[in-house]
Amino acid sequence: MKIIETGFDGLYELEPNIFGDKRGYFFESYRRELYQELGIREDFVQDNESFSVKGTLRGLHFQKPPHAQAKLVRVIHGKVLDIALDIRKDSPTYGKHHTVLLEAERHNMFLIPAGFAHGFVALEDSVFFYKCSNYYHKESEGGILWNDTSLGIDWGISNPIVSEKDQVLPNFAAYKQSPAF
Repeated sequence: MKIIETGFDGLYELEPNIFGDKRGYFFESYRRELYQELGIREDFVQDNESFSVKGTLRGLHFQKPPHAQAKLVRVIHGKVLDIALDIRKDSPTYGKHHTVLLEAERHNMFLIPAGFAHGFVALEDSVFFYKCSNYYHKESEGGILWNDTSLGIDWGISNPIVSEKDQVLPNFAAYKQSPAF
């Protein structure tokens, strides 16, 4: 497993070791002891999967403490541009974001610690898979408007398909006024 540093505390891109031959391939997407050896201590308790048609944008979502979640995300089919926005108010990278291109062909993954808002846009029809370190808790849902110009996020797409719910999320200035993280 190769860990790629992002410059954000706890936020990593991961490239697993792929074993392939004429029959296909094999890789371990998650092995607790290996992750712990690499310094990743998240205890994942829930797996989720979604399908998004090309052009769908989901996010920026998070769960508030004490139900905040770390996520280990990857694409099983397709390609997505994945965004993690640091919303930890005591972090030196607060308000900054990091982008990773997740591709099924590469099998790369993105480890997003608790305290980040997360979103992605499907650049192809895509199956998105993620492990969570905490259970979904509806009352703890939070979000930040995906196209808030103060964040400077380049989603790489014009006119994305966005849910009604995500179109009315508060902007980052409103989030900064809240006690969330």
